[in-house]
Amino acid sequence: MLVQVGDLLILNAFGLIVYALLLRFYMQLLRAPFRNPVGTFVTALTNWIVLPVRRVIPGLLGIDLATILLAWVLEALMVTLLMWLHSTSLSSAPGIAAGLLFGIAAIKIVEASLYLLFGAVVLHVLMSWLNSHSPIGPLLDALTRPFYRIFQRFIPPVGNVDLSPIFVLVGIQLLLLLIPKLS
Repeated sequence: MLVQVGDLLILNAFGLIVYALLLRFYMQLLRAPFRNPVGTFVTALTNWIVLPVRRVIPGLLGIDLATILLAWVLEALMVTLLMWLHSTSLSSAPGIAAGLLFGIAAIKIVEASLYLLFGAVVLHVLMSWLNSHSPIGPLLDALTRPFYRIFQRFIPPVGNVDLSPIFVLVGIQLLLLLIPKLS
């Protein structure tokens, strides 16, 4: 019972910060607008940890290295805490264990990024149907448009309906199947 409570608390606390860091990273990478409720929330939630690290780790070619590195390190810390909670050990060699731990964290970051994109696509489709003038519409458009364009080159709209979100969602699901399950 206590292990399950610990799991829940660790996954939710670290998960919120890691997803917020990833969203901030992708918003900056894809030049998404921050002047909306989601951008304000993400900035307020992550500034306390990102701004001090940016003083030490500068960006590179428009890529916010501090934010993605923080997400990766926090994911590794979350995996470490979960393994400790479940009394699991990676290896007796510290160098191998650290390498394996950060490898697992990298895989988890890729998985979280795919889930983030999946959520953005679903929200974008729903918002385009329900409220196309929503304040988060431009944000969702900026996050999903590069992925839609891949399929829009080959698949024309059918009856003025863009089918590219369906193909993006299927592609995400296929990629998620290829990622090894480490839980």
